[in-house]
Amino acid sequence: MTSNPSAPTASVIDRWIFVFMAVWFIAITLTGFIPDSLLKIAAVEAGQRPPFPMVLHAHAVLMGSFLLLLLAQTLLVATGRQAMHERLGPIGAVLAAALVVVGIVLVPTMYQSVWGALQAAPQEAQAGIRQGLREFDNIMLLQIRIGFLFPVFISIALLARRRDSGLHKRMMFLAVAMALPAAFDRMTWLPTSLPDGPLTTDLYPLVALAPMFIWDLVRMRTVHKAYLIGLAIAVPTSLVVHALWGAEWWHTMAPRLVGVAP
Repeated sequence: MTSNPSAPTASVIDRWIFVFMAVWFIAITLTGFIPDSLLKIAAVEAGQRPPFPMVLHAHAVLMGSFLLLLLAQTLLVATGRQAMHERLGPIGAVLAAALVVVGIVLVPTMYQSVWGALQAAPQEAQAGIRQGLREFDNIMLLQIRIGFLFPVFISIALLARRRDSGLHKRMMFLAVAMALPAAFDRMTWLPTSLPDGPLTTDLYPLVALAPMFIWDLVRMRTVHKAYLIGLAIAVPTSLVVHALWGAEWWHTMAPRLVGVAP
């Protein structure tokens, strides 16, 4: 980054912007998931929906742990404890790998749960569940995209950790931002393009990244290469999602991918 001795405040922001981003991401996650989870827990207790599968609990614990570790790591760097930051690094790699594995299990588990409800439902309720499954087909596209982008961005971050700390920390945040549509989509008070299209799932992660991006732009007067790398990888996957969204071919293929097609 370019230095500006006449602006000591800028140096403070340089050090703490990533701590702010970690707190900001946690706030987004909690805002999206807490009200939604409370409603679903109440529905389970009322017998209106089946209990959550264990893999969903595992995913929640892993994602929460990863976000808290991200906050801890940024705090360690901001306070000059780099050695401790490096010692905790492998834990992040393990959590990221576990999240990918659990995500691979979670998608078909949730789909098969709804499919099972369809088979057991009375005739008059089947039309609504079937429509829900068609919407699930499209949501699966988003989950597959996240399942691809998250480990790719994490891998780039880990490979850059020794030779390019600026790329390393930004790619970590880009990786997490790719998963944030799951939280934004649960904020029912926000404008959304769902279920008609995935546009807002592309836009809201950009909103989440905006504080870091804007500060980088102001401070460096150029776009950091992390964002260019992120766009180069994320945009093609977004185009694929948009192309397949609602396509009959995809509605035929999605159940087969999770092993429930007749």
